[in-house]
Amino acid sequence: MASNPSNLWVLLGLGLAGIFLFTKKFKKVLREDFGAFILKLQLLPPPQPAPPKAPHPLTGLTFAVSDLFEIEGYVTGFGHPDWAKTHEAASQTSAVVSTLVEGGATCVGKTVVDELAYSITGENKHYGTPTNPVEPARVPGGSSSGAAVAVAANLVDFSLGVDTVGGVRVPAGFCGIIGFRPSYGAISKIGVLPVSASLDTVGWFAKDPNILRRVGHVLLQSAFGGQRSPRQIIMADDCFQSLKIPIDRVSQVVVKSTEKHFGRQLLKHEILDVYLNSKVPSLKEFRNKKTNGEVKTSSIRLLANVMQLLHRYEFRSNHEEWINTVKPILEPNFSAQMNEIVDLSDAEIELCKSIREEMGSAINSLLKDDGILVVPTTAYLPPKIGGKEILSEEFQSSSFGLMSIASLSGCCQVTVPLGYYNKCPISVSLIARHGSDRFLLDTVQTMYKTLQEQAETYVNSTWSNTDSGENSAEMAKEKGNQAFKEQKWQKAISYYNEAIKLNDKNATYFSNRAAAYLELGSFQQAEADCSNAINLDKKNVKAYLRRGTAREMLGYYKDAIEDFKYALVLEPTNKRASVSAERLRKVFSAGY
Repeated sequence: MASNPSNLWVLLGLGLAGIFLFTKKFKKVLREDFGAFILKLQLLPPPQPAPPKAPHPLTGLTFAVSDLFEIEGYVTGFGHPDWAKTHEAASQTSAVVSTLVEGGATCVGKTVVDELAYSITGENKHYGTPTNPVEPARVPGGSSSGAAVAVAANLVDFSLGVDTVGGVRVPAGFCGIIGFRPSYGAISKIGVLPVSASLDTVGWFAKDPNILRRVGHVLLQSAFGGQRSPRQIIMADDCFQSLKIPIDRVSQVVVKSTEKHFGRQLLKHEILDVYLNSKVPSLKEFRNKKTNGEVKTSSIRLLANVMQLLHRYEFRSNHEEWINTVKPILEPNFSAQMNEIVDLSDAEIELCKSIREEMGSAINSLLKDDGILVVPTTAYLPPKIGGKEILSEEFQSSSFGLMSIASLSGCCQVTVPLGYYNKCPISVSLIARHGSDRFLLDTVQTMYKTLQEQAETYVNSTWSNTDSGENSAEMAKEKGNQAFKEQKWQKAISYYNEAIKLNDKNATYFSNRAAAYLELGSFQQAEADCSNAINLDKKNVKAYLRRGTAREMLGYYKDAIEDFKYALVLEPTNKRASVSAERLRKVFSAGY
């Protein structure tokens, strides 16, 4: 049947008009609020005190709150329309919101959260997913998605969210802003809907570290005073191995910033998996229950499981009656997780609680009063909206593993943006011991500018380089690192060989290949690679340590001692170098 040309033109015109209207509407939404707000309102601060009294500390600042905070006269929606329909308007405003308004800030609205504030993706099928201002095709992160978007889009100066299993830290990382999770119990939760009582904290977002600190001092009710600098900055090396982008893109930015501000001597490296296995004894029992002792699972992955079980158990305890009564339509994945908790025994819950207590002691002991633990915020770049990656076991386990360190220990953590990789925001997280919130806020303010400068310098000097050989070399190195993690030593060496062929001026490639040679017992090759690495980088501590190990195994004890001693000069707190040097001194003095 022949088509009528005039009808085709009509259909084409209607189609173009539809596209135009959709585009216009889409741009209008983005221009207005990026889908961040559930409702707009205004809570004004009290009048300024008369001179000579100082003005309110937050004067002139605007903020928004996630739809978990009660505001008198408004229904708290909890990310689900059925919750809003079945609950009355709040009779009073939450303590934390009142504190901020009394401190001089103006509250301008409530923002979208994930369905029942449960996920870390930021997606909400009921109210729409807030648009990530940095990368609209990717999730903003949750649960406090709207609050993060409001700050990232410059709609407010700061915002409030709830961080249970990453609800502030993840969206801060995905939207390229600063997000602060305070110590557990440091800030009142009166008038805030509970998600998981033993994990919930009231957190906040900002773009400016000075605003972040000002808000923190008001909420923490701490007086301004002299800033305290860290005396040790601990890089969790094994956590950085989980990154899905080049490790140096994050770790080296922190290292260079630390060296500039505080000196190399403050840097320390820790394999967190080994440390936690020794300091959290209940993890062994949990591992045996979960794997029957057959599979070696890292402590970080186990902690992810512990945190998720506590999260689900406490959420169900809080809201099971409402779910059974109202029978709301919920995400299938959410319903499945709730059903899993039914079979959880009291003994298993008590074991999880024991691990939580031991985690607090372990991290506090590691950091003491003046230490900062450095970890990636998330292993992944922000996933694409609707992507399958979000539900994958690897994404869930790696993301929740990194979140579990602060959530289970109760320590404070801050997400700090470090620019972009493949046009997506990337970040790093700093953790301080429980109760050291002000110290952490001071550290962020001190380091923030330098971190941004170092991130930009790194991009300009390395990743903006159009030399495909260097980029290919980095890709080969990352493949080698992955093979090394999987204990495929020969395969790792092959990848490092490829990296060195493409770029033989990079000390890390030689040092990494040496590590693989050591695992194979090829000590002469390892020694030669380490010497090459040291010639390229005189401050490569790992190369000195690995060469010392190779020389010890070859019987060159005096040379090995010198390597370990020089590693100690570069890094005085390195336990491995100290123990190895002392052991060899005894061997050498015995006349071997």
